[in-house]
Amino acid sequence: MSEPQASLLSPATLTKDLTAGVVVFLVALPLCLGIALASGAPLFAGLLSGIIGGIIVGILSGSHTSVSGPAAGLAAIVVAQIDSLGSFDAFLLALLIGGILQIGLGIAKAGALSAFFPTSVIKGLLAAIGVLLILKQIPHVFGHDSDPEGEMSFQQPDDHNTFSEFFTLFSGEIHYGATIIGLLSIAILVFWERIKPLKKTGIPAPLIVVLIGVGIHLFMLRLGQPWAIDPSHLVQIPVAETPSDLWNFLRFPDFSKWADPAIYIGGATLAIVASLETLLNLEAVDKLDREGRNSPPSRELVAQGIGNVCSSLVGGLPVTSVIVRSSVNVNAGGKTKISAVFHGVLLVICVAFFPAYLNMIPLAALAAILLVTGFKLASPTVFRQMWADGRYQFIPFIVTILAIVFTDLLIGILVGLFVSVLFILNSNLRRPIRRVVETHLHGEVMTIELANQVSFLNRAALQKVLDEAPRGTNILIDASQSDYIDPDILGLIRDFKTNKAPLLGVTVSLRGFREKYLLEDEIQFADYSTRELQDRITPDQVLKILQEGNERFRTDHRLSRDLGRQVNATSTGQNPLAVIFSCIDSRVPAEIVFDVGIGDIFSVRVAGNVIGTKTLGSIEYGVAVSGVKLVVVLGHTRCGAVTSSVHFLANEQDVMAATGCPHLHSVLEEIDHSVSHDEARKFNRLDDESKDSFVDEVARRNVLKTADEIVARSEPIRKAVESGQAMVVGALYDVKSGKISFFTED
Repeated sequence: MSEPQASLLSPATLTKDLTAGVVVFLVALPLCLGIALASGAPLFAGLLSGIIGGIIVGILSGSHTSVSGPAAGLAAIVVAQIDSLGSFDAFLLALLIGGILQIGLGIAKAGALSAFFPTSVIKGLLAAIGVLLILKQIPHVFGHDSDPEGEMSFQQPDDHNTFSEFFTLFSGEIHYGATIIGLLSIAILVFWERIKPLKKTGIPAPLIVVLIGVGIHLFMLRLGQPWAIDPSHLVQIPVAETPSDLWNFLRFPDFSKWADPAIYIGGATLAIVASLETLLNLEAVDKLDREGRNSPPSRELVAQGIGNVCSSLVGGLPVTSVIVRSSVNVNAGGKTKISAVFHGVLLVICVAFFPAYLNMIPLAALAAILLVTGFKLASPTVFRQMWADGRYQFIPFIVTILAIVFTDLLIGILVGLFVSVLFILNSNLRRPIRRVVETHLHGEVMTIELANQVSFLNRAALQKVLDEAPRGTNILIDASQSDYIDPDILGLIRDFKTNKAPLLGVTVSLRGFREKYLLEDEIQFADYSTRELQDRITPDQVLKILQEGNERFRTDHRLSRDLGRQVNATSTGQNPLAVIFSCIDSRVPAEIVFDVGIGDIFSVRVAGNVIGTKTLGSIEYGVAVSGVKLVVVLGHTRCGAVTSSVHFLANEQDVMAATGCPHLHSVLEEIDHSVSHDEARKFNRLDDESKDSFVDEVARRNVLKTADEIVARSEPIRKAVESGQAMVVGALYDVKSGKISFFTED
């Protein structure tokens, strides 16, 4: 949501917005002229689009920091359109059509597509702009200005490319006066932010750079050649001799071409490309915003569309959100859209009334501002962060940068998006589904959980998983979480279940498929504990099932179970595989930490795992009557009962007197047997970390003691253990990691 209108003129932000607007104005001025020159359009057209982008789009936009104006990324398209349509006036009619289409896209909420732009491409765009600013501005800093300011293509209008332009510097095409201004400007910009007294003045460093640059230029005029800076190295705004001359600068659409189909094709092209560039730049600018605000993309399309309609009616160039101006705005401290609007107002005032003074500004000073901005956008930190994020982020990021640098903005962005899509598809093809393997007595059950949206792109990966299933495997295809499944996928599942699976010795079960898919739920294996499974399984196999279940829980790969089916299946009886004797701690729910279903375990819980007559009777019933094969005494780290026992023993306190609980002492006294008096006396002298470690060790001892007591005190359990029909083990749950350690050797 955009900021309320009343807050735009807040004293807390107004000063920063106005100063940022001045800096953006200074940078935008040569960019407007340079992009117009690179586009093969009248120079005044660039200024008009800068004014419209600042004032009209700035007012209508919902973005806080985006600044609009003529787009360098569209320069090549504008040149081609003017050439194919025959005149600049015909091009303006195509721009009018494009603006109307953009408004329609915004109303249709097409801005929502921006949510699908990969972060790697957006960050690559920002870094690429930074690299381009550095590469393109270095010649301007040294007074070599044959390539127009704002031109971003690899192949330049001056018949050089981005890199060959550097060799012209070595061949002597350096202007001494401009070089002094450029290098001095860079030094001022760098040190202004680092010297606190200067930074606290609140005066923007770029403004100082421009004023000093103008002063040095005027001084060097007196020195004469080779120091004097001629007009080709200065800002060159068209100067109107009279107010009526300003009207003559305006151009209007050629409405006589309205029946030409090429006009509408050109308009659609401009609308699509300008919208794509705007949405990408808007996402990129939002990432630069230090306050983390989000801009409404569909509203931005409407604002840009209106801006392009207005620009076409007065002879301007296509308008988009522009990352260079926007990044300068953010770096200059712009807080609200006031800075964008103010920069447009300054363009109007200065172009109309003070063009001669603006024409005194050296391009080298403005190039220094852009070059320093480029270093901020393409800092080494950005590259390190993307490298740390892995190849799936870094490769599209670096490809986007290289593509933009070696082609132009538009082609580079499209290449970056294409590479990102390839990586997404590759990831989809490699891991489009969640596959979990669970061990059962009759073999492994491989659960394939389909995603929310399953398209034809997932077909190859699903086919590979099904074909590679080992012979005798039970496969469960779970569509419980799927909203859409492509007919190709449904056909693959039907064919495999009916034809291929029987030949491969694979059993296919289905769950969660909607009625319209014509695939009925069918479970052909026991996904809960049955009498047959209980009779045939061994204690070691039950232990392995619990270990694998805890691993799934710990790694967040828990099975998706049909609990409703399990409720119905166990409504007439139960055949659990294990008894879990755990503490009452709320952080250790047995069914969850072992990832088991309804009817799979008996759960007995007592504080501190203390064994008593009633709890022993419950466990005895599980082993001797219900036929469970495993008893797990499950303690846990940071146990409150164990901690209390050690604390009261160390301080020789009476439990009843300290807590007011008349029955708690019967629990803590049992735990006391796992602590020696010498250890208790030393407990208070330990540091906090050592105390925690000691409590965990006591919890482990207590678990093992309880496991021994269960076997020693219960004859039926002891006989089951001695005959190999059952097993009693201790285990400790780590409340920090979720991992359960089993003490099978103990």
